[in-house]
Amino acid sequence: MASFTREVAYRIFARELSDTTVALERDPDDAYAPQYVLTPTGAKVNRVFVIGTLTEKEDIGTDTEYWRARISDPTGAFFMYAGQYQPDATRALTDASVPEFLAVVGKVSVYTTEDGRVMTSIRPETISAVDALVRDRWVLETSRQTLDRIKELEEGSCENLSMIEENYSTDLEQYRQMVASALESMQ
Repeated sequence: MASFTREVAYRIFARELSDTTVALERDPDDAYAPQYVLTPTGAKVNRVFVIGTLTEKEDIGTDTEYWRARISDPTGAFFMYAGQYQPDATRALTDASVPEFLAVVGKVSVYTTEDGRVMTSIRPETISAVDALVRDRWVLETSRQTLDRIKELEEGSCENLSMIEENYSTDLEQYRQMVASALESMQ
C-alpha cells in the first residue's frame, strides 16, 4: 500500500502569491499528481499556510454553499474558495466574522485567463480563528523564510534558478521592501 504524505505548506505573503505566474506541468501519467507553482522568490508551492484579516466573505453558490473570501495580510490579499468538497473549511468560513484574523492551510489553485494571465487562489483545507499575537508570529516567520529564499536566489543556490530568471524580474529589492513593509505593520 502506498504511503500518503502531505506536501509542505509554505508561508507566502499575499503579494508574492499574486505575483506568481509560473504553473509547473503536472505528471501526465499521474491523475493525482499535485499542481505546483513557482513563486518569484523560488518557492515551489503546492500548499500554503497564510494568516490575515478576513475582509470579505460571500456565498456565491447557487444550489449549494460555495464561499468566496478575501483575507488580507500586510502585503495584499489572498482569495479563497470553499464549497462542498471542503466541508470543515466551509463551516469555519460560515462561522467567521469580518474582520477577524484567520489562519488558513490550503492548496494553491491556478487559473489561466483567456489573455494568458495566471491567477492564483487558495482552496482551504483548514481555517482557524487566531489572535493578533499568532498573526504577528506568522509575519515574522514568513518574513524570515522569504528573506532566506531571496538569499538563495542571490547566491545562485536556488533549485529552479533558470526558470525563475526566465519568468520573473531579477530585481529582488521589491520583495525585500515587501518584507520590510510587513514587519513595519506590526508596530
